[in-house]
Amino acid sequence: MIQYTVTGMTCAACQSRVEKAVSRIEGVSSCSVSLLTNSMGVEGSAAPAEIIRAVEDAGYGASLKNSGSSEQKKSVNYAEQEEALKDHETPKLKKRLFSSLGFLLVLMYFSMGHMMWNWPIPAFFQGNHVAMGLLQLLLTAIVMVINQKFFISGFKGLIHRSPNMDTLVALGAGVSFLYSTYALFAMTGAQVNGDMDAVMHYMHEFYFESAAMILTLITVGKMLEAHSKGKTTDALKSLMKLAPKTAILLRGGVETEVSIDEVMVGDVFVVRPGENIPVDGRVVEGNSAVNEAALTGESIPVDKAAGDQVSAATLNQSGFLKCEATRVGEDTTLAQIIQMVSDAAATKAPIAKIADRVSGVFVPAVITIAVITTLIWLLVGQPFGYALARGISVLVISCPCALGLATPVAIMVGNGVGAKSGIMFKTAVSLEETGKVEIVALDKTGTITNGDPRVTDILPADGVDADTLLGYANALEQKSEHPLARAILRYAEEKNLSSYAVEDFQALPGNGLKAILNGETLCGGNRRFIESITSVPAGIMKQAEGLAEQGKTPLFFAKNGELLGIIAVADVMKSDSAQAIKELQNMGIRVVMLTGDNERTAKAIGAQAGVDEVIAGVLPDGKESVIRSLKGQGKVAMVGDGINDAPALTRADIGIAIGAGTDIAIDAADVVLMKSQLLDVPAAIRLSRATLTNIHENLFWAFFYNVIGIPLAAGAFIHLFGWELNPMFGAAAMSLSSFCVVTNALRLNLFKVHDAGRDKKIKSKEKKENKTMTKTMKIEGMMCGHCEARVKKTLEAIEGVTEAVVSHQEGTAVVTLSADVADAVLKSAVEAQDYPVTSIQ
Repeated sequence: MIQYTVTGMTCAACQSRVEKAVSRIEGVSSCSVSLLTNSMGVEGSAAPAEIIRAVEDAGYGASLKNSGSSEQKKSVNYAEQEEALKDHETPKLKKRLFSSLGFLLVLMYFSMGHMMWNWPIPAFFQGNHVAMGLLQLLLTAIVMVINQKFFISGFKGLIHRSPNMDTLVALGAGVSFLYSTYALFAMTGAQVNGDMDAVMHYMHEFYFESAAMILTLITVGKMLEAHSKGKTTDALKSLMKLAPKTAILLRGGVETEVSIDEVMVGDVFVVRPGENIPVDGRVVEGNSAVNEAALTGESIPVDKAAGDQVSAATLNQSGFLKCEATRVGEDTTLAQIIQMVSDAAATKAPIAKIADRVSGVFVPAVITIAVITTLIWLLVGQPFGYALARGISVLVISCPCALGLATPVAIMVGNGVGAKSGIMFKTAVSLEETGKVEIVALDKTGTITNGDPRVTDILPADGVDADTLLGYANALEQKSEHPLARAILRYAEEKNLSSYAVEDFQALPGNGLKAILNGETLCGGNRRFIESITSVPAGIMKQAEGLAEQGKTPLFFAKNGELLGIIAVADVMKSDSAQAIKELQNMGIRVVMLTGDNERTAKAIGAQAGVDEVIAGVLPDGKESVIRSLKGQGKVAMVGDGINDAPALTRADIGIAIGAGTDIAIDAADVVLMKSQLLDVPAAIRLSRATLTNIHENLFWAFFYNVIGIPLAAGAFIHLFGWELNPMFGAAAMSLSSFCVVTNALRLNLFKVHDAGRDKKIKSKEKKENKTMTKTMKIEGMMCGHCEARVKKTLEAIEGVTEAVVSHQEGTAVVTLSADVADAVLKSAVEAQDYPVTSIQ
């Protein structure tokens, strides 16, 4: 997506006009314009010059964001971006408002204070109605000149056949002024002719104060709106302020302070306690606690040592660090976060299309209604001044801005709240759609579990103590490269056990290890391997089975044919996984766990976590197939962290990547969680729902305001309830409408994303869900991919089977059914192909 800055837009009608103009260009596949940030995102092959010309032909200005050479783009100038996001409009509008108010108060004193309450005025004006009229004309003209932007923009829009909100204001104030000027000249003629009744009649036809009041009140609304809109980008501006301006590099052993733009990949930089880390890097030397709250929202510092990764804008709290730069400029984590928030603001949520369609025809429709209103009141016999006042009221009460701002302000604030909590929505679409998910599929390793096996239990045999068992196991596993071996070595290191060098180390077929230590033979491995060497007592065997049922892997160890005991290793479940899954279920979401692990381990972890369904033995491409199948049951979100999760993340309606995961997973996802914390998944859904609710409230207010306001201004309720709206009150209502919408969106800043107290269940699709089920078949004899394909084809040929995910490595077939199919039918079909089926669950 190429981003542009657009100038000259004042309301939703302008936004719609620019969008239509650019979308008509050949080669533009999509165009999204944001009134809130005055930006435009364009996708396609059209040349930037052509796009800029189309915007200019529509009556607006456009320029490329971050224009410059590729070298310039590589280094990010946050000072310029922050300056562009600053609220430049409010100070200008404040100046205009105070100037307008000064002249308006004088005008109101003469036009209403004297006329209605007989306030004193200079003798020159006593009884001199023409002088009073000329003074009012002069003061109103000054207010109109101060607010000339309404007229320039409004009539410019008319010339380009794209009337906007300023057109309505300009027409309302302009017609009031012109009719009042006509009345002034008519009154002057009547006074010359001595017709005092006509003079008094025309005196009451003056709408000078209405014209000035309309412009002043709309300026009040514009100022409040600009101030509130400025607040919506606070989160993005605060992220930009985090970016360090300089770095201290080591060059030839000498510390040199340089601009952040000069840091290159491979440079070595140093960071002292209390300093921010300038770019992403890898610790080369030193130990410290680093506060990563700026990026993850997590206030607890993270310990860093040699080999660990550090990120730009995080705070070094305690120690001296020497690091090597790995990512600089626009490639740093901070730059990518800022880009994500910025891109999300530049995209458009599907719900905004309703308001866009209305905004596109809103202003012409309002002008038509105003003309018809004036004509109807004239036809029923009302004076021209009365009929005109009704038409002007219709013009000035109508507000397309509230419609145009309803969605983007909520999206911007919601994104900002997410960014502060380490939850990044890549687009406005992902922010809107995340809250609608009905099924969440969780990858087991690294998502529900830590992805880092740990020793959980040590069960020594009779006559052996725990340290002896661990000592021998530590010696035997020294030369093993298996992940479970690393868990034992780490545990022994934590216990400060000495390690001994073994001889004749062998990794034997059947998951076993063998070595010689001081003339004694050590063996270790799974139950089958150890049973081939020594007998395992029934008590130990029962304990081993119990461990396996808990999702742990029991490793048996023996010395000289004598059993030493069992060490259980498991990929431990994250501390927040069970709570996160419970919160998802309380939201009415079905939770499914996907894993390539064996069924027993998967079901044990699934039971501990409390998921609704476990699908085991699933290969990377199988995960994508399972997601495709789940999508038939409802809107699916896939949560994962590894390269093997990328296809499934892409296939899902919403892909959610855990932040500690791989770059490929993050690229494939729609939502990125900066922390490896599963509780952020329900938090993201909660925030999406809150944002969508806020958008609905804004759209309701914007539509309701216009549906009620326009008939009220037209005088539809005069005969029913006696309600009549003065144009000045119409202008006041218009000025507050956009302010109310923006203020309501700012309430999202108070939203607590991790507060599950107000979670509500969505309407589930139970009937649809009950139509599908899965069965896992254990199959022997499959040796290769051809065997998998044969079994898959056989199963999917059975009526009622929608999909079969087959793995020859795990010896499983996960069968998805749309109707009840008997186990015997599945078994006989597979065994007819000469593959024995041992179980179906």
